[in-house]
Amino acid sequence: MQIDALKTLALDALEELKAKDIAQLDVSRLTSVTDLMLIASGTSTRHVSALAGSVVEKAKENGIQPLGVEGENGADWVLVDLGDVVVHVMMPETRELYDLERLWADLPSDPEGLPARSEGEAHGA
Repeated sequence: MQIDALKTLALDALEELKAKDIAQLDVSRLTSVTDLMLIASGTSTRHVSALAGSVVEKAKENGIQPLGVEGENGADWVLVDLGDVVVHVMMPETRELYDLERLWADLPSDPEGLPARSEGEAHGA
């Protein structure tokens, strides 16, 4: 499935169950792990679980098996890995604490902008 279709599928699942403060982060130039992160808040741990479950259900209905779902037991933060799109659903306090939007925004988008490692760091010394 194309990334835009995958993003739309996840956004629809989140919006259908009234997710709060949905943010989209294009991290394609920052990491090879995924291209897009969606971050949303739930109003309770039950809501967080339901939102993540909705994303998983919509994905499966469209023939996509999530690569992984993490954090379902605690439900303060549930991550749904759809490959090119990773969905983070969090309680507002957890979202504020980890502040993924700022974390990813502060990273240089060009690997050339990263500070060089010293010889010792490069070899684990």
